[in-house]
Amino acid sequence: MLEKIEQLDINLLIYLNGLGSETYDKFWLFITNQAYWTPFFLLLFYLIYKKIGGKQTLYILLFVAVLIAFTDQTCNLFKHTFQRLRPCNNPDINTIIRVVQTRQSFSFFSGHAANTMAVATFLYLVLKRYFKYFGLLFLWPLIFAYSRIYLGLHYPGDILAGYFFGALFGFLIFLAYRRLKPQYFPG
Repeated sequence: MLEKIEQLDINLLIYLNGLGSETYDKFWLFITNQAYWTPFFLLLFYLIYKKIGGKQTLYILLFVAVLIAFTDQTCNLFKHTFQRLRPCNNPDINTIIRVVQTRQSFSFFSGHAANTMAVATFLYLVLKRYFKYFGLLFLWPLIFAYSRIYLGLHYPGDILAGYFFGALFGFLIFLAYRRLKPQYFPG
């Protein structure tokens, strides 16, 4: 059963990765670079600040920092435990996929998918009542994580596991935020 799932994961990677072309490589390299998302983050937190004020925005940023640290460390623990080779480093498939970028770390599960989904889930749960179309925030983890498949850095299963853990951690941090907010974070 596990072998069938792994083969499905590989076949889906080959298909999705094969949709790419050199014409779009620079675009997806741009998308996958976290630094280029800085204007999006600044705009997002500016809008949050305008809606709920500086003190609450700082509290949210504190929880986001804790969330990212926890998610990132959990992801690293999984990567070192499972030691799944990235597609770009897997000799069984790296000659039949488009390898646009390489990394030497392990693949399971995707830290990009986990961190973005964790933050999107947390922010959505905290702020959905303030913004009418805040659910569109989930486009960010979808686009960001697809870049990892496009570049040959992750299998779709790595992305889905990252989404699962990210959503779970985002929800758990939201529960902690909600529980602590009235007591320690008035306003």
